[in-house]
Amino acid sequence: MKLILPVLLFFMTVTSVIAQDLTLKVWPNGAPNDNGMTDPEEKYDGVRVRNVSEAEMYVYLPEKEKNTGAAVVICPGGGYWIEAMDHEGFDIAKFLQEKGVAGIVLKYRLPYGNDEVPSSDARRAVRTVRANAAEWGIDPEKIGIAGSSAGGHLASTAGTVFDAGNPESDDPVEQVSCRPDFMLLLYPVITMNEEFTHMGSRVNLIGEGHNMKLVKKYSNELNVNSETPPTFLILADDDGAVPPRNSIEFYSALKRYKVPAEMHIFQKGGHGFGIRQEGIPANNWPNLFTDWLKAIEIIE
Repeated sequence: MKLILPVLLFFMTVTSVIAQDLTLKVWPNGAPNDNGMTDPEEKYDGVRVRNVSEAEMYVYLPEKEKNTGAAVVICPGGGYWIEAMDHEGFDIAKFLQEKGVAGIVLKYRLPYGNDEVPSSDARRAVRTVRANAAEWGIDPEKIGIAGSSAGGHLASTAGTVFDAGNPESDDPVEQVSCRPDFMLLLYPVITMNEEFTHMGSRVNLIGEGHNMKLVKKYSNELNVNSETPPTFLILADDDGAVPPRNSIEFYSALKRYKVPAEMHIFQKGGHGFGIRQEGIPANNWPNLFTDWLKAIEIIE
């Protein structure tokens, strides 16, 4: 399926010498919904971004000699008001790339009053990777999604509510499935239940009211079923921002439906540790994750 535009082929040619990276818009012909953001996108504190009104994907392809055929769409966290693109995005992609796994960092649109915007971007990103799998050296049945904190909520939303694609669509990308084949969730927000959610993420996604329809819609522990993909969860016992109960409830739901899952709760690590932070036990999670990918036969 030849879906990559000439400009994207140009990017791949130019960057193959460096890191085989390319950047592309999630909605090249315009998104079907709008978050209403008109202020210019702002970058601060390294590569954290806010005021995101256009979704983009940053693709890190492994060297052919290392390529396992697997890929992960990565959703950085930030409470649905910023996105920590560095330690919860690009750094994870680079680690995966070294392990022969394509890392695709998603800069998703923030909601700003439209709760459906982020998850539509995440589903479209998975479809885009699957539609371009042949050109990118990816196995279309080995495409996962990852997310940290609120990005973990976004990833688990895409991993629990998905579809097989619309064969009647004029858009070839929309014809393919948006179901991830596995999930990696780092200290994720899972629920919108006030009892144990992260209230900042909840307010930014669904507002300050008590719309129970939206609470149920985005309480992902309630959306697990037998089709939910295998899941790997990482968190710290001393997380003071997102209660560990979020991950525990999600893991319990996975087990009720006999979905393969693995969860590691480290004694120390706090919240937002991302990847490659020295001095905390949770820093070992990337190696545990690659071991798990081998256990579920995503990589060898």
